[in-house]
Amino acid sequence: MSFLTGFTAGLLLITLSEIGDKSFFIAAILAMRHPRRWVFVGAIAALFVMTILSVLIGQAVAMFPQQYVKGVAAALFIGCGLKLLYDALRMQDSKGLAHEQADACKAVEQEEKNAVWSAKSVLVKAFALTFISEWGDRTQVATITLAAAHPPLGVITGVMLGHAICSAIAVICGKLIVGHISERLLVGTSGALFIVFGVATLLQ
Repeated sequence: MSFLTGFTAGLLLITLSEIGDKSFFIAAILAMRHPRRWVFVGAIAALFVMTILSVLIGQAVAMFPQQYVKGVAAALFIGCGLKLLYDALRMQDSKGLAHEQADACKAVEQEEKNAVWSAKSVLVKAFALTFISEWGDRTQVATITLAAAHPPLGVITGVMLGHAICSAIAVICGKLIVGHISERLLVGTSGALFIVFGVATLLQ
């Protein structure tokens, strides 16, 4: 497995999966209320910690016999991909990501009740909300699975670049862009990519 393979897989999967996700909206909503730089730093710090933890879990899994690891990784990729394609088929072909935005708004509102603003509080808030929203998300599963089958440095670099791109888009112009994106297209494309990487893992 090459560095470039893990890098490319991580970058593509994370970038397509994160745009319009709950953590994306959390960053966008916080950036409308607080200085963008502190929101970005807090969010990206949480995503970095999550990525490192996920890669460590993936590397622990990789200690098992490779034929089993590849089989489980391929099954996870294909299973997630089929689930995403099924979800996409059930969606109405309309633009917008209203339910993800509503969940993010609710999380931010609960966190900000009676809160006093400061740079430190924004950093902590962005970190905590992003970390919680990402735990158990499909991007964490994808990162663990990639790290079990690819060199960790390539996965970390690709995944973090993908997270940085999505976080930057979120804090700069998240709501404007998402309002013109089809959720069905995003979910369907992500599902197809998961399946492609699952098949590629089997072939390797």
